Amino acid sequence: MNCRLTRWAPILLTVAFYAGPLPAADALSKDLTSTIALLGLPCGQVVSSRRLGENDYLATCKNKMRYRVFVDAKGRVVAQRQ
Repeated sequence: MNCRLTRWAPILLTVAFYAGPLPAADALSKDLTSTIALLGLPCGQVVSSRRLGENDYLATCKNKMRYRVFVDAKGRVVAQRQ
């Protein structure tokens, strides 16, 4: 195997591993921001989120407000202030 490839392979794998989840997290933050805004709640922008279960998230907004965003038994998206 090429010596240069042997040297760079672990570095490239590490970069790919850590860079992979970032776009998904960014997309989730955008989706949660849009959902909270469409429900008419003040948020501005979701800065962090934590998954509580399937279709159940705890979102922290830029204005320090926290919302639990989930799908209820009727299949509707609900955001509750925490």
